[in-house]
Amino acid sequence: MGAVGVLCLAVAILAPGIFWVWRFLERMKNQVQAGLLGRGSRTLLVIAHPDDEAMFFAPTLLGLARLRHQVFLLCFSAGNYYNQGEIRKKELLQSCDVLGIPPTNVMIIDSRDFPDDPAVQWDTAHVASVLLQHIEANDIHLVVTFDAGGVSGHRNHVALYAAVRTLRSEGKFPEGSTVLTLQSVNVLRKYISLLDLPFSLLHAGDVLFVLTSKEVAQAKSEQGCLSTGCQRLGRDGDHTEPQSTCTAVPPYLQGR
Repeated sequence: MGAVGVLCLAVAILAPGIFWVWRFLERMKNQVQAGLLGRGSRTLLVIAHPDDEAMFFAPTLLGLARLRHQVFLLCFSAGNYYNQGEIRKKELLQSCDVLGIPPTNVMIIDSRDFPDDPAVQWDTAHVASVLLQHIEANDIHLVVTFDAGGVSGHRNHVALYAAVRTLRSEGKFPEGSTVLTLQSVNVLRKYISLLDLPFSLLHAGDVLFVLTSKEVAQAKSEQGCLSTGCQRLGRDGDHTEPQSTCTAVPPYLQGR
């Protein structure tokens, strides 16, 4: 039996158990998720490049839209590594339209201070300053961005986490605000598709989004999306998957 046959057989065997676990854990998390995210909050997604929103955060964005969050997006570069910045900016606006973010809520920074370059380390203090101004100007309650691993280890992704971590540790975030960071996973989990669902469910934290078939189609309609897991940041501190999970770390604990 070929590898494809083995994979299909494994999915057929595991599917009923996976579905039962998902339903059970989803019911358990609904109450916590509602308490953490609420309804109608003002949320800011902070990304480094155009297409990050689709590649990594589509399930989270669609889940937040379901909760009627007003979502803003701050992109720290035009994605001009291959001299296609103008094209990618337009694509970002189109992507946001599919994901329910109006163009008036999208800010793209096109500055030499933040070049799209994995070899360049952005200045943490400068990123933090720009980010804080945007949070305060838009009365943001929830910030979503990358974690210390940056999913792929890209320095520009990691720089956003460093800035958020700095603001959080210095107590500069508005009182009552929450920070969720995307949990990086190993290469195997990125590419085993449905078989990763038990891992996502068992290791999920306080927020779990499972997309409907319509939402999966919506996510696929642009560049596709990546299963996302997010973790709440304490004060000390390329394929489509139909789920995203977020973990809340209490403020007195150090975010990973």
